Amino acid sequence: MPEKQLSLFSGDNSFELFSSLENILLPNEDYELEYKSGKDGFPKDLWKTYSAFANTKTGFIIIGIREKEGTPFIEGLSETQIENYKKQFWDGCNNPKTISKNLLSNTDVIDYTIENKKLLIIRVPFASRIERPVYLTDNPFGNTYKRNHEGDYRCTDEEVKRMLADSNTILQKDATILENYTIDDFDFSTVRLYRQMFVSANPDHPWHSISDLEFFKKIEAYRVDRNSKIEGITLAGLLMFGKGDSINEQQLLPDFFPDYREHLSSDSQIRWTDRIYPDGKWEHNLLQFYLRVWPKLSSTLPKPFQLHNDERVNDSLAHVALREAFVNALVHSDYSLSGKIIIELHSNYFIFSNPGSLLISEYQYYHGGISECRNPSIQKMFMLIGRAEKAGSGVDKIFRGWESSHWQRPYIEIEHQPDRIKLTLPMFTVLPDEVLIELKKHFGNIDHLTEEEVTVLTYCIIEKSISNQRLQYVLNLHRVDISLLLRKLCDQHYLKSNKKGRWSTYTLNKDFYTSQKVDTSQKVDTSQKVDTSRKVDTSRKVDTSRKVDTSRKVDTSRKVDTSQKVTRLSRGELEKLIMEICLDTFVSMDEVAKQLGKSVDYLKNKVFPKMIKEQKLFKRFPLTDNHPEQGYQTNSKKE
Repeated sequence: MPEKQLSLFSGDNSFELFSSLENILLPNEDYELEYKSGKDGFPKDLWKTYSAFANTKTGFIIIGIREKEGTPFIEGLSETQIENYKKQFWDGCNNPKTISKNLLSNTDVIDYTIENKKLLIIRVPFASRIERPVYLTDNPFGNTYKRNHEGDYRCTDEEVKRMLADSNTILQKDATILENYTIDDFDFSTVRLYRQMFVSANPDHPWHSISDLEFFKKIEAYRVDRNSKIEGITLAGLLMFGKGDSINEQQLLPDFFPDYREHLSSDSQIRWTDRIYPDGKWEHNLLQFYLRVWPKLSSTLPKPFQLHNDERVNDSLAHVALREAFVNALVHSDYSLSGKIIIELHSNYFIFSNPGSLLISEYQYYHGGISECRNPSIQKMFMLIGRAEKAGSGVDKIFRGWESSHWQRPYIEIEHQPDRIKLTLPMFTVLPDEVLIELKKHFGNIDHLTEEEVTVLTYCIIEKSISNQRLQYVLNLHRVDISLLLRKLCDQHYLKSNKKGRWSTYTLNKDFYTSQKVDTSQKVDTSQKVDTSRKVDTSRKVDTSRKVDTSRKVDTSRKVDTSQKVTRLSRGELEKLIMEICLDTFVSMDEVAKQLGKSVDYLKNKVFPKMIKEQKLFKRFPLTDNHPEQGYQTNSKKE
């Protein structure tokens, strides 16, 4: 499946700098970048950002850029400043009184030259579970930071305590033995259901004949601590089999409230069409919640007829994915937090939301194979009845199952204050018919738009608004390229931006026609055909922002026959034509070649390098020749 480019780096250990670092000067819509001036000395607040990135998500600190009202300006650093700042940074990294942990290697700190000005770039990786919290001075309380859309914020003592608890070498919160609780706090009708499911999933298992108490010990619902000699039911056992009243009385579960909400009505006055929650009519433990909710979720998916070993199989890969997403919310929830487990069913998507933080990085989550489970005993209980996957494979099953139905990729959102993880599984293809109808209603013919542009507009209709960060889960593009794409759609009046700099969101421009200066250029009126003498390859979906301005066409009075006369042009005349074609906008080399009747190889090897060297043209992405969106524009200073 296509992989989302999660950030500025590929993987967790290496730089993947921009194809052109100039693109960092776009208003960036996420929080992976932090600019520091450095003009008047080493930025003292750098360590707060270091802590915030380490505790939230890998990010880059760029020293030498000042940001004012959301717009970055390059100031640059001197060679002396670069060397001094490097020394101060490494001194601080290795001083526990400055920052608690040095997470960096030498390759994480580089200097970079842009527009003849030097910058110092520092990559701060996301700390592992056992390394968090990363904090200033030698006291985590009051000195630990995280990152949100407003920047770096100081963590509360409760947030710090949860990170310290999660950092235990062996993470088994749900294995806690509950004092003053006994197996009488279990609902035995739930226990009977579980044992029946266990027999069905494991028909020849030797545990079928053992007593309930021995069975509880095997599945970690009851535990004996050999060191302290304390024994009793575990937190996992109470959550899985407990009576509702017993669960409510447990102080380790401050706000246990599993909540299923069904939203299948188009009537805005109807809050939900069905709801399952602790209303006193059932024992609201995890197994009972699962058994009540799962049939409602699974019934919304198609059930193709399949045979396996001559037996009918009802569960498709999408069913397996949906079940894994549901169980994951129960298994990975932080039950010590005050927050609900919320499962939502909408007409075209599911949402699984649970309290807690992600114990691994987003990169690790999307690439699979690595699992950190907050409640391994609960996970084991679901695995024993065939309702969960082995560690490290569950997320893979979710993505693979959803891909099998050709639906948009699932994605997670991580929230803070309070910590919450939200997984969304969309049930729609790239371009549903009803969305296509609405797009045509607003914009007319959209055949000239690229697949990525149509996808952006589609999501704006379905989700009401879109952001760069959201699109990173949808498009196989770098976030910088997404910024360029969004800016282009705004310039062409397809989108409106709220213009909040890094945190911008975009909505569909429903006043498209009235906002057009040249209406027919956007509607692609067939009466206004592209000048065929220029031979623009319309199958290549050329950037429509160029609009083939008649004031800058190649001189049509010359009626140049591209098969004959262009080949006789002098070098100077050829360069002049190229500069006319590339005036005011970036044009691909393929397009230039088609308009001139020249081969791409000829332009690439004989013409463009010299023009670029003489600064008659400049590249959209100066640091590479192979970027798929590479383009060339006339240097106006040479006109």
